[in-house]
Amino acid sequence: MSHSPEKNPNPELNPKPPRSISLPDIWFKEKRVLKHVIHKMRAQSLSATPSLSPPSEPDDSLHPPAPDFISLLSDELLLIILSKLPINQHVSNSLVCKRWLSLHGRLVQSLELTDWSFLISGRVFDRFPNLTDLNLVRACIRTPRNSGILVTSRALSLHVGADKGPSPNGFCFISGELDDVFVLPSGSVDRGLEMVAGKCRNLRRLVAIGASDNGLVTVARECDMLQELELHCCGDLSLKGIYGCQNLQVVKLIGSVNGFYNSVVTDIGLTLLAQGCRRLVKLELCGCEGSYDGIKAIGQCCQMLEELTLCDHRMDGGWLSALSFCGNLKTLRLQSCKVIDSSPGPDEHLGSCPALEELHLERCQLRDKQSAKALFWVCETVREIVLQDCWGLVDEVFGFVSICRRVKLISLEGCALLTIGGLESVILSWKELQRLRVVSCNNMKDSEITPELASLFFVLKELKWRPDSRSLLSSSLAGSGVGKKGGRFFKRLKH
Repeated sequence: MSHSPEKNPNPELNPKPPRSISLPDIWFKEKRVLKHVIHKMRAQSLSATPSLSPPSEPDDSLHPPAPDFISLLSDELLLIILSKLPINQHVSNSLVCKRWLSLHGRLVQSLELTDWSFLISGRVFDRFPNLTDLNLVRACIRTPRNSGILVTSRALSLHVGADKGPSPNGFCFISGELDDVFVLPSGSVDRGLEMVAGKCRNLRRLVAIGASDNGLVTVARECDMLQELELHCCGDLSLKGIYGCQNLQVVKLIGSVNGFYNSVVTDIGLTLLAQGCRRLVKLELCGCEGSYDGIKAIGQCCQMLEELTLCDHRMDGGWLSALSFCGNLKTLRLQSCKVIDSSPGPDEHLGSCPALEELHLERCQLRDKQSAKALFWVCETVREIVLQDCWGLVDEVFGFVSICRRVKLISLEGCALLTIGGLESVILSWKELQRLRVVSCNNMKDSEITPELASLFFVLKELKWRPDSRSLLSSSLAGSGVGKKGGRFFKRLKH
């Protein structure tokens, strides 16, 4: 029988043999020491400075960055791709990187400048090197940025400070000269235009205010491709500068705006414009003076003129008869005119526009029966007539429209004094009428429609009948085919 040896209760008397140190032991031991050292160094840095230490950079060897394939594309190819994106995404795309910011600037061609220093410093040309459409009006008008008072007209809108009240001659004009508080002096504007002319040789459209002939001469000499020009607060002398703009096709002259500025454009300026810009196709005159001679010069020199707009004009009596010199005029617009022609003269001296197709009257005073008759006499060849919110358009005045016997479309909106009888007396005499639009003419009632007028409704290609909110004819005509030639008409019409 064998006996197992008894264990010694004292471990020191039976020591275990030493074990050899392995590589993991050395690694974990050194790692623990390294962590302790890093912890001590971080504690010392935090105690020395209160700011937080920057985060450790990721190890690129463990997570390599994804390859940037876009950087391999050329600028020309990337420009084509960015140009296909919606315009509302261009600004956000420009924030991706500096390269995309530069490419975005090359895509921008139209700009409305608001900071004049951005132009004078030249940064605008570095940021947007391919500008073809530039608006300088807001940059030339110095207004308080924190003002909540916005003064608006059809041609201009600006913010006005509460401490700056209107002057006797307007917000921006004092004693016939531009108020330096609001608008830059003409010398500064001219220097800006010289920079624009030197940097933007491909400029096609320019909008400026308060410029003199010196700045405009430089633009005319350097920008050969300029086709559209809009000038605010311009006078006769300023128009000397655009004499050399041989390729101008669209011109808008804003001479005077009530409450803003009061410059003067007369027959002298209109004659300079006509002789220098013979390729005009569209001309708009806002707040301009003139007479028979100025309109005649435009008609004789600008033989390609197709559209003429007069807004709040201050023309002398007799200017209507000069329209007969506009041989290719197709569209005539009168807007916000207090009087059409104070002294049109006899009918046999008026003449007519042989190529005129459209006549638009918006917010005009038609109380003068003689001038209204003269206007329709000059426009006797017109095919489309649009009357919108015109004051004084009673049945008798509307009866002069019957002079125009070739009308195919008549549109009436906001003619509160016109009645069914006045409308019927005119449109029943037109044999070529195809389209009729009546909107917001409260004096016309469905119950007053006669069988003759109803028969005319039947053969029209287009009918829009909404004289007031109580009109039931529009809903009753739904699905009946009225307004479509060849359709069936309702059987019974209430009187």
